[in-house]
Amino acid sequence: IVFGGVQRIAKVTQVVVPVMAVLYIFVGIVVVIINIGEVPAMFTSIVTHAFGFREFTGAALGTVIMQGIRRGLFSNEAGMGSVPNAAATASVSHPAKQGLIQSLGVYFDTLIVCSITAFIILLAKPDLYASEGGMELTQNALANSVGEWGIHFLTVVIIFLAFSSVIGNYYYGESNIEFLTKNRIYLQVFRVLVTLCVLGGAIGSVPLIWALADVFSGLMAITNLIAVVPLTGVALAVLRNYTRQRKAGLNPVFHRDDEEIKGIRGWDGMECWDGSDPITVRKP
Repeated sequence: IVFGGVQRIAKVTQVVVPVMAVLYIFVGIVVVIINIGEVPAMFTSIVTHAFGFREFTGAALGTVIMQGIRRGLFSNEAGMGSVPNAAATASVSHPAKQGLIQSLGVYFDTLIVCSITAFIILLAKPDLYASEGGMELTQNALANSVGEWGIHFLTVVIIFLAFSSVIGNYYYGESNIEFLTKNRIYLQVFRVLVTLCVLGGAIGSVPLIWALADVFSGLMAITNLIAVVPLTGVALAVLRNYTRQRKAGLNPVFHRDDEEIKGIRGWDGMECWDGSDPITVRKP
């Protein structure tokens, strides 16, 4: 799949990811329904442990915040600058449309999928599995509600989602290399390195792999935010253009010469959005 390029990657991920995500959410909803009587106590536990006096004054608060930031980045990659590589390949009439879709992706990843996982664990009385963590904790919590098949179900879901994550992140790297150089040798070397990294991740120490992932995620976020902050003016101008057209009852279509964009630093020399392609042609 990796050596087949972006088209093959897209064909695989557009099937695997939605199917696995929908199945997981469905099973999570089933768990909530099965334990519906425990739901009020679950939400009470969430609120009291999030905003309790002991939690605010305890030394563990900083650790919890740091862990939340690490896993939040790993969950939705917000601010890391990885997903725009894939988002930029979409054919839309206005860049704000794709930006809003990407924002929805963060909501889906964190507030829906991660919340479903939390519900599965908390409804299974996690004190019973206090010595476990990570995937084992979630597997046993799911099995507590739906039976032993839940362990195997979650294993299959994780395998497919991990697989799609690997090939998706590979594509991000490939698009960057192709932007920097057209020499195919570098691309082939990158493909081999990705394969070796997957092997290393499979046999390496789990704490080490998590530590490396956290470090590189942080470096990506810092680098990306340094580049994004100067583009704030461009982003706000594009959003104003989109909002103006929506308020006028139009299907927003963006041109680089629109009034909101003129004079905005960072937009000079833009090679696209000139209205020459069928998608950005404004209809009377």
